[in-house]
Amino acid sequence: MAGKKPQAVACQPERRHRRFDLQLPVHLSFSSQDAAVDLDAVSRNVSLEGLLLETSRAVPVGTAVNLTIAVETPQSRRPVQLLGEGEVVRVQRLDSDPGFAIAVHCRRPLSEVRKDLPFAC
Repeated sequence: MAGKKPQAVACQPERRHRRFDLQLPVHLSFSSQDAAVDLDAVSRNVSLEGLLLETSRAVPVGTAVNLTIAVETPQSRRPVQLLGEGEVVRVQRLDSDPGFAIAVHCRRPLSEVRKDLPFAC
């Protein structure tokens, strides 16, 4: 799934926060039809208020999700687990991959993003 682009790009409003080009493992958990669902994803970019993820399964727009992001740097002794809550705001099928691009808006800003990380926009 890595490196694939969504099929359609909708006009997006001006962003309030810079996006960081980070490919990190993300674990999602959410409820679907009264069942708990766990899903692994990879981030494409991360901002203070949201993430763009690639995953093998679509998650309906409006779904509340819990997410765990594993962050590891050359300076870290062990991965840092960041926890967050958010809502799926956009889902798009990927061009040449059976996966999906999923945009998640976080309920609270992700406070762990640092200024020295590489940024996308």
